[in-house]
Amino acid sequence: MATILNIDTSTDVCSVALTCEGEVLEHREEYEGQNHAKVLSAFIKDMLDYATPRGIKLDAVAVTTGPGSYTGLRIGLSEAKGLCFGLNIPLIGISTLELLTVTVLFKEFWDDNVLFVPMIDARRKEVFTGVYDNAFNKIMQPQPLILEEDSFAQFNDKQLVFMGNGSDKAADIIKHSNARFIKRIRPEAVHMMALSERAFRNNDFIDIAYSTPEYLKEFQATTPKKNV
Repeated sequence: MATILNIDTSTDVCSVALTCEGEVLEHREEYEGQNHAKVLSAFIKDMLDYATPRGIKLDAVAVTTGPGSYTGLRIGLSEAKGLCFGLNIPLIGISTLELLTVTVLFKEFWDDNVLFVPMIDARRKEVFTGVYDNAFNKIMQPQPLILEEDSFAQFNDKQLVFMGNGSDKAADIIKHSNARFIKRIRPEAVHMMALSERAFRNNDFIDIAYSTPEYLKEFQATTPKKNV
């Protein structure tokens, strides 16, 4: 049985979950969005404080690697690397888009005509997105996308299910006859379990020393305008 510490800091939510063979043993979430660096260490300590007196040993750490917040991803990956290095256990990288997709995929029964479109808000009309079917196959590779009325027109014969914090603005822009927008779906560590356990079974690990966040595009810092 694999016990995995799951960490997500990819958006304004900071969350961790200790899982083992399909069960969430303990978890923490914080939704304020500005305190990842401060609260993540405390959350991890809570998980270890839960595990240690019960004789539970970590077999791996899983962390979302993006796309998402530039700063948030760096914080999460740094903490995860430190744990793996110190405990000599493997590191698992989880796509934020796949995490959003699996969160919705397990909520209800979906027919074969459905495609899932997770979205992470970028800026202006941009989102990070991809397209997955109900067997979790990638139909469109993860990419940054400028939203237009005819975005995803190539899937007009499918039902598109949009989710994530980028889907709110997509609902105001995209004209698709068979679109469904599911609100309040956020990446959270409690939903990482299926992905992280699958990766562990498949020995699908990432390099502790050299792995980096998947930003999908170079981060562009904004320069404050001078007062005139």
